[in-house]
Amino acid sequence: MSVATTETTRAIVYPESDGQPMADNTLQFRWIVMLHGNLAALFADRPDVFVAGDLLWYPVEGRPDIRRAPDVMVVSGRPKGDRGAYLQWEEGNQPPQAVFEVLSPGNTLSEMGRKFEFYERYGVEEYYLIDPARGDMSGWIQQEGKLTVIGDLDGWVSPVLGVRFAVKDGEVRLFYPDGRPFLTFEELAQAKAEAEERARMEAGARAQAEERARMEAGARAQAEERARMEAEARAAEAQARAAAEARAAEAEERAARLAARLRALGLSPDDVA
Repeated sequence: MSVATTETTRAIVYPESDGQPMADNTLQFRWIVMLHGNLAALFADRPDVFVAGDLLWYPVEGRPDIRRAPDVMVVSGRPKGDRGAYLQWEEGNQPPQAVFEVLSPGNTLSEMGRKFEFYERYGVEEYYLIDPARGDMSGWIQQEGKLTVIGDLDGWVSPVLGVRFAVKDGEVRLFYPDGRPFLTFEELAQAKAEAEERARMEAGARAQAEERARMEAGARAQAEERARMEAEARAAEAQARAAAEARAAEAEERAARLAARLRALGLSPDDVA
């Protein structure tokens, strides 16, 4: 490569911003943040999965004009870390496997068509288009180099992400592989507060149950002690009664022996008395 060619290559700039806003409204923004946060959390323990939101992706070296900034993208096989843009040739030539776009009123059919063609051409394996305002979604999966529409996303499980898609009560819902729903930060905070409140109430109920068990154990111990003392009293009474009966029997026996001796001497016991 000549010096001139090298200098020309070095002069190529890949902008880190396309000058477009991340979202057109709060609903779209909330969904983008929710998708990014939950997908990042899903792969938090995977150092080889990179999740990004509103990041410019350049698939072709030397062509800064060929680019897209998916609302959210997931790239398996690439390390986590901050990037100003996703330069595919510097990333092992690995394109994003999964891409999400969140519709807003400002999106046009031609714009979405161009995005679809871009994702299909540059190797996205799964493409999901979510319309939160209408509670609708569409999805495509790569087959033989083409993005083919997924017939019904309600109940669909992403082969790449393991995420389940559903429509419930007119709303698009996504779920972790273990069944937990994707939540916004506010919903997570509320769920945490509710879980802490449940834990507090359960701890209080356990403490009350333990106190009742302690009191019942104390009552049983007192009852057992009373029963023991009553049994001991009955035993002592029976022993005393037996002793008295034994003494009376012994006295009668002595009196009988004495009477027999007196009669042997020719005396009457009555006379002696």
